[in-house]
Formats: sequence, structure tokens, C-alpha cells
Amino acid sequence: MSNLLVEVRTTEDGSLTLFVPALHEHYHSTHGARREAVHVFVGAGLGPLLAAGPTAGGPLRILEVGLGTGLNALLTLAAGQAAGARIAYDGLETYPLPRAVVAALQPEWDQQGPGPAGQFARLHAAPWNVPVELAPGFTVQKVPRAVQTVALAPGHYHLIYFDAFAPEKQPELWTEAVFAKLFAAAAPGALLVSYCAQGQFRRNLRAAGWLTEKLPGPPGKREMTRARKPS
Repeated sequence: MSNLLVEVRTTEDGSLTLFVPALHEHYHSTHGARREAVHVFVGAGLGPLLAAGPTAGGPLRILEVGLGTGLNALLTLAAGQAAGARIAYDGLETYPLPRAVVAALQPEWDQQGPGPAGQFARLHAAPWNVPVELAPGFTVQKVPRAVQTVALAPGHYHLIYFDAFAPEKQPELWTEAVFAKLFAAAAPGALLVSYCAQGQFRRNLRAAGWLTEKLPGPPGKREMTRARKPS
């Protein structure tokens, strides 16, 4: 694991994101970090699965490629609790946040109340490679591996959040081989959602076996992508 030099920035909806000067890239949309996460990952990904009802034989299993600040994980926790769903969440992250950056992000979560504040702190204090219960019915496991090298159980995940840096910044993460690996790790009928709507991205998904669709994007983006593994 290694750290990136990052700067804390405020986005248009008042929520915080991080900027990576070396990549000239933000972790989230500058039009609203929280709005983007709610629209793309919780709304287009988690929402349909929660509406479908409980999964058979255990919790809803989610994989995030790019855990980052933990925003998607914590919003997923809140939505899952509201729906009474059990969730097991695995987050891949090769650039863990320095303690000073976590401390700078903490006040935003403090404003959400003691529950979210404590969950944010516990998420970033949690050991790696160990499932940790952040709230009743929600466990998270932080995995310090890249998607290309991590071992993923076949047919395991019901939902994949693909939240890597943009294709032009990390092209090695947006290949047909990566999406074929995720396809193998996905359960039949599983969803994959991403903020990205690039044509080559969708072609790589389809070449790996996914069925793709364009959806309206969050503020500042015309489109996003949702993919489904055939049942």
C-alpha cells in the first residue's frame, strides 16, 4: 500500500472530496460528491436490489473498486439500514488515506450526527483484510489490493461499484480483462454501476459478457453506465 498526496476540496453541494495533484484528478464530481454517490451508486445500483427484497442465503454482497474516502460505503450503510437489509461490503483500495486527511474529512461526518460520525471513524480505523461490523447488519472489509491482483470468489457479488479514477488516469483498471474478472466474481443477475459513460468502457464490459445500459448521469454528467450479468 502507498499513499497519494491529496488535497481536501469542497464540492458544489457542500460535501468534501479529495484532489490528487499528481493525476490532476478528483475522487468525486466537483458538482457534488455526495450527490454523485447517491445518484450513481446508491440510486442506480443499490436501489433496484433493495427494491427486489432480501437475497437468498445471506447478506447482499457488494464489492467496491476504489474505496477512497468511504463515502459510497457509508451511504450504502445508511440506505441498507433504512431498508432493513443485511450487507457485506468489500472495498478495494491501494491508496489508504493519511490520518491527517481522515481528520480533515471527519467534521463533515460529525455534522451528520453521532451515528455517521462514529461509522466514518471506525471505517478508517478498521484493520485491513478483516470483516468489521460498522453497524448492525453491515460489515465492511477493507482490502489493500488492486482489482487486477486480488483473489475474488466466483459468483459471489450481487453488486459492484466501479469507482476507479477515470480511464485516462488509470487505464490499466478499465480493460476487458478486469471486467471479465469482475464478471466471473458476480452472481447471476448482479449489477455493476459506474459514473463513467465512455464508449470504450462499455465496449470492454460487453466483450467481457456484461449487458450494458446508459442512464442519466448525476449533475454535471449527461450519462452514467449500469451493467448486468445475465441471469
